[in-house]
Amino acid sequence: MSLRQQSGQAAEALARDHLERQGLRLLAQNWRSRLGELDLVMLAGDTVVFVEVRYRRHAAWGGALESVDARKRAKLATAAQQFLQKETRWARHPCRFDVVAISPGDGRSSPRLDWIQNAFDA
Repeated sequence: MSLRQQSGQAAEALARDHLERQGLRLLAQNWRSRLGELDLVMLAGDTVVFVEVRYRRHAAWGGALESVDARKRAKLATAAQQFLQKETRWARHPCRFDVVAISPGDGRSSPRLDWIQNAFDA
């Protein structure tokens, strides 16, 4: 496993832990279809929340939130549609797309986590 994959998995674990402490319940992690992948699918009350986790070591290439561009949003929306078609028990629930943006700490502090609820519409 590459360093990039390891840091991605660590970021997802950090995001999942944070969201679970906020009362969300995990439905799926790293859900894949041939049309895309969903990092986390969670339940907030009766709302299905598709969570994109973004980690950026260096802000020079743009922050984690900025990396969720129109193309990425379209891929997430397509993957979410597939999820709802396959997992029909969730299809009638309201849905939203959240982004958890994680930036590294400076060595003295822990990583910074920004949870943007309803970050974009599909």
